[in-house]
Amino acid sequence: MEEFFIDSDGTRLHAKLDRVGEGKSPLCILIHGFTGHMEEDHIIAAQKAMNEMGVSVLRVEMYGHGGSDGEFRRHTLYKWVTNALSAVEYAKTLDFVTDLYLSGHSQGGLLTMLVGGMCADDFKAIIPMSPAWMIPEEARKGTLLGLKFDAKHLPEKLTFDDKELFADYIRVAQTIHVEDEIARYGGPVYIIHGDADDCVPFSYAKKALKLYKNAKLTPIHGDDHCFTKHLNQMYDAVKACFEK
Repeated sequence: MEEFFIDSDGTRLHAKLDRVGEGKSPLCILIHGFTGHMEEDHIIAAQKAMNEMGVSVLRVEMYGHGGSDGEFRRHTLYKWVTNALSAVEYAKTLDFVTDLYLSGHSQGGLLTMLVGGMCADDFKAIIPMSPAWMIPEEARKGTLLGLKFDAKHLPEKLTFDDKELFADYIRVAQTIHVEDEIARYGGPVYIIHGDADDCVPFSYAKKALKLYKNAKLTPIHGDDHCFTKHLNQMYDAVKACFEK
């Protein structure tokens, strides 16, 4: 494993490269979710499943998360998109990479759907896990993290648990229409989602399945947002994405 930082327009993104062997291999960029980081159990499980299938993995932490620069309360989806594009640009400089994949969990899954459409020619496949692509829609309706607000007259910040989030997060989310990027991506899409997820309704996974041109949905029955009940099944589902 190699640990380093990737520059994203002056923001240092904490990254780890788990390479398979010394020769050429496919590479998957793997991104955590909202409030998450690269060492969470489900992220490590996905990384190990990919490695087992002969795929190297580049784990990257986004703005305001983990060991990367920035304050959590100041992060937005625009910043994350810029970060992800920087990670893609970096990955494309690696001379050992044969094929490039993109995967992310929750907000990282939303990011996977957005960047998948933006860089459709770069990825052999994308793997959204529990993708939280309802965030922009809910922000336009005036709800986020179970909190209600006036969608036209935003509060200065939202406070939840022991964290706060500035209104710019909501302003940015309200402008994003994920369906546009879904329509732009024609490659294989492997969606993995727990059907007992109480954070991101499973109905959004089924909706994405219908909207994508070439998608497969693997439900993890009875499992939650982070696959804490059946992590081994999520592991197997990730492996299946890379079977010939």
